[in-house]
Amino acid sequence: MDKAQKFELMNKIVRELEDLQNSQTALITKIGQIEVDNMNGLNDKYLETNLGDMHSKVAENVDAVTEIFAHFERQRDEYAAQNGAAIAAIEAAAAIEAVK
Repeated sequence: MDKAQKFELMNKIVRELEDLQNSQTALITKIGQIEVDNMNGLNDKYLETNLGDMHSKVAENVDAVTEIFAHFERQRDEYAAQNGAAIAAIEAAAAIEAVK
């Protein structure tokens, strides 16, 4: 795998981590809405207890994904800074080959 391919794979992972982060945030929102709906009349104790636990666990996952995302994004940016010239040269050569 050349440096440009590695960089593109790192970009793909960053996009996937961002998507995972957004998905986890959407889960928090959905659980919160169910909790509010339950409090607005149903008052089911089972839902109250279990949704509260689920909310806490998903919130921990959001924190973990956010930390991983930030770490890997920094790692990708450092790689780009260290290998920018090589990546640009590989991409330029590939563009020239594509024109031929």
